[in-house]
Amino acid sequence: MGFNETVLICDKADPVLGRILQQNGLRVSYKPEITPEELAAEAPGYSIIIVRSRTTITGEIIRSAKDCKIIARVGVGLDNIDLAAAESAGVRVINAVEGATTAVSELVLGMMLCMARQIPRADRGIRGGKWLKGELGGTELKGKYLGIVGLGNIGRRLGRLARGMNMNIIGHDVVPIDAEFSREVGLMKTDLNTLLGSSDYVSLHVPLLDSTRHMINAEKLALMKPTSRIVNTSRGGIIDEDALYEALSGGRIAGAALDVFESEPATGHRLAELDNVILTPHVGAATAEAQSLAANVIGEKIIQILRGVI
Repeated sequence: MGFNETVLICDKADPVLGRILQQNGLRVSYKPEITPEELAAEAPGYSIIIVRSRTTITGEIIRSAKDCKIIARVGVGLDNIDLAAAESAGVRVINAVEGATTAVSELVLGMMLCMARQIPRADRGIRGGKWLKGELGGTELKGKYLGIVGLGNIGRRLGRLARGMNMNIIGHDVVPIDAEFSREVGLMKTDLNTLLGSSDYVSLHVPLLDSTRHMINAEKLALMKPTSRIVNTSRGGIIDEDALYEALSGGRIAGAALDVFESEPATGHRLAELDNVILTPHVGAATAEAQSLAANVIGEKIIQILRGVI
């Protein structure tokens, strides 16, 4: 059965998304470089709008798109979509939480290995003509305590990967944690303060909400051990970056790895001045496999919604 719907894809997406939609009779316009001004003018002509992270769907755009039924994010976070305006307009908002699970969790593990063995600093040294062998003593992940804040799909996947490295897993979440997962990895559940004070590594996997903005601030960082390190691949606003800079530059914690920032792009960030920081440009889900899976998931979800299945 085909559907007489018009779709606007506003950002670059794996071609599988367009194929799924077109095979089901949807008329697809692929405009991955569309500007905010162009989107505002064109949105009223579409019943389905699809974005990734580049495009912001404001309340004004939603209110003007009278025929819009679905707004889809080919990714996890929905902070670039005005959810309140969408709900008020009766527009269904969907995302692809399944797509980034493996990619992000593997990035976190890679960041922890890089910090444990000072791999980025070693690479920079050789490129700069320095042989820093005597300064690059490392540590092993085996036996260390990993505190995971937020045990959703990504947090649980990370826990399984880390358990495979013989790490000990500490977890905290504001919602009930899956009991089967807890038994599988021997999870130690605790409150946030205890987790921060007990962990050698802390990884954040929570959405950016009013309640989570700057949840890691100067007070929380002061609870961490001087030898501990923190990783953030969720949303930049979760960490107070000024407080993090002070903690790192003052030696109050050993290191940090960030894939997300309060303001992006984060070129010229003062955290880049520090040797004990790893910075990547929001590439957590940027694997070929993750992008293909997310596009596939969104395409299938849209068809299922139109069929009345979900």
